[in-house]
Amino acid sequence: MSPILEAAGLRKVYRGGDGAPIEVLSGVDLAVEQGEFVAIVGASGSGKSTLLHLLGALDTPTAGTMRLDGVAYGEQDSETLAAIRNRRIGFVFQFHHLLREFNALENVMMPLLIAGRPGPAARTRAEALLAAVGLASRMSHRPAQLSGGEQQRVAVARALAVEPGVVLADEPSGNLDSGNSERLHQLFARLSSDFHTALVVVTHNRLLAGRADRVLSLEEGRLVQLSGVESMP
Repeated sequence: MSPILEAAGLRKVYRGGDGAPIEVLSGVDLAVEQGEFVAIVGASGSGKSTLLHLLGALDTPTAGTMRLDGVAYGEQDSETLAAIRNRRIGFVFQFHHLLREFNALENVMMPLLIAGRPGPAARTRAEALLAAVGLASRMSHRPAQLSGGEQQRVAVARALAVEPGVVLADEPSGNLDSGNSERLHQLFARLSSDFHTALVVVTHNRLLAGRADRVLSLEEGRLVQLSGVESMP
């Protein structure tokens, strides 16, 4: 069975202020199976967010290839890549980026409506997802009326709205207290089993990484398999 998400030989080079090249990624290889939970850890500034952006087709590599469902990003035009991002990839960031003028239900419905799902079907799907993340009674609340943990759970429901093949999360519990972090970690651990969604999470949190099927460390521009959270940098 082929991996749902693959990266081979990914390199990313930026130009410094003096024009000198700065290599952030120097040959990253990664294969993620359907329903697998992978945690990526590493020191601040090691390139973890850069890698996540490449995996999500939000940026282009200097070299290397990326595939989702066997489709190579580099062979697609910008319109097709946008469709891949909208329909096959869910994103959860440290800052949830909810639309503040809309309530929780409308926020989760938004990607479905953009994808062309009829209003009633979008509403039914959004209601089911919010109930699944424990927010059945908070659907009509706007972001300002929700706690930080609730807002992040809305963001997770929104990421799952279009039934993506993979969810990419960047420090999703970075701004939450311990109680809300634990609830979010439990939710992430359920994604692969309940939704059969592949999950790649960049995190410094050992408790979240400890729930993953695999923990990889980004070191000197490459991914290294770790034996467990006790060996996290």
